Order: sequence, then C-alpha cells, then structure tokens
Amino acid sequence: MTESTIRHNPARERFEVLVAGKAIGKAAYKTYDGGAAPQRIFYHTVINEEYGGQGLAGKLAAAALDDTVEAGLGIVPVCPFIKKFLVKHPEYSGSTVAITPAHLQFLEDSLASRAAKA
Repeated sequence: MTESTIRHNPARERFEVLVAGKAIGKAAYKTYDGGAAPQRIFYHTVINEEYGGQGLAGKLAAAALDDTVEAGLGIVPVCPFIKKFLVKHPEYSGSTVAITPAHLQFLEDSLASRAAKA
C-alpha cells in the first residue's frame, strides 16, 4: 500500500490525498448555507488511476466526512462515491441531509461561476 496523507484544503473546497507531497486524489465540495444549518455538498471524488485499488478513496471519504461532522456541518451526498460510502457506513446517517433541488441549483450555479472565472 502507498504511504499517503489526507489534508483539508479549504481554499479549494476539497480534501486531498497526498503521496510524496503530491495531490493524487480529492473529494470536492461546496459549502452551502441555505438550509436549516450549514452543509457541505460533496459532488466529486477521484483518485488518480495509478493509485486505484488501494483503499485511498475510502480513506479520503472517511476523513472528509469525519471533518464535516466534527465541524457541525451536514453532509449532502451528490457524489456517487460518497453516496455509496454512506450506505456502507450508517454511522454518518445522523449528519446526512437529503438532496433537494435547491442544493442542485446552488451546485450548478457555483460550478458554472467557477468555470466562467477560469
């Protein structure tokens, strides 16, 4: 197994897996405060292909969700990997928020705005 670390990169709104100081994976989110309480909408999780099959995505998801819960934020699982992870880890169910059309519109608008700036 590859030696890795996980860090939260709030400036880029993502959690990253690092190998030898290089980001080789991420769990990206957008912070949403339009609900009853602040939430993180997780929308994309990826690990570079050459690091696949080592359990790094699960390690990344656990760290990201643990941090989210510790910060008192709700988990909005738009990302298919995060959704699947949550099914296998019911300990996060008390912090999971059902996806609403408002979440999806916010995410779409946020990502479009970011793309326009790039």
